[in-house]
Amino acid sequence: MYQLCPSILSADFNRLGEQIKTLEAEGIEWLHIDVMDGDFVPSISFGMPVIKSIRKESKLFFDVHLMVSEPERYIMDFVKCGADSITVHAEACEDLERTIEQIREAGVRVGVSIKPATPVNDISHMLEDVDMVLVMTVQPGFGGQKYIEECTEKIEELKEIIDAEGLDVDIEVDGGINDETMETVLKAGANLLVAGSYVFNGDLVSNVRHAKERMNDIIREID
Repeated sequence: MYQLCPSILSADFNRLGEQIKTLEAEGIEWLHIDVMDGDFVPSISFGMPVIKSIRKESKLFFDVHLMVSEPERYIMDFVKCGADSITVHAEACEDLERTIEQIREAGVRVGVSIKPATPVNDISHMLEDVDMVLVMTVQPGFGGQKYIEECTEKIEELKEIIDAEGLDVDIEVDGGINDETMETVLKAGANLLVAGSYVFNGDLVSNVRHAKERMNDIIREID
């Protein structure tokens, strides 16, 4: 399963509902939602009220990425407001195993994320317990950053472990996705690509069509 996952962190919030409908019309299936608390990361984004509001008008899959400290405090709140998947940072959890259990018990998909400096080995023992690993390829908390090249090896390492153990785990990549880096991460083993400014800067329809065409071309080459 390959998905282009536009991140509303880069959307025009004055036109958020309109832009989400545009994404749906263009065949987008997943929406990436970055929640930032000003503690785990320096920035503050949005929380439950925004997700609850857009949930009423959208059937997209809500891929909620919690860049917050002690995310276990909010699992049920985000499920109730419409999350279909919840990803927590390994670095933010006092008890990662228990937090993953909480997400699973809440009935949504389970994701775990690692920062660029966090080694894959820190979460490799947890892979059979999650549905997705989100590899941050920029420093979490800000949009528009340049892809960190060293992260490509982490994606490859993660893919090797998943394949070797016969696991059904998606690899999502978030940060610095463009025409060039899209090819890099797909060939390294990622299948879910978060895209912010790549999609939202400029004409949304043209950008989505271009990104999807580019992604499909690379996938055909890989296959």
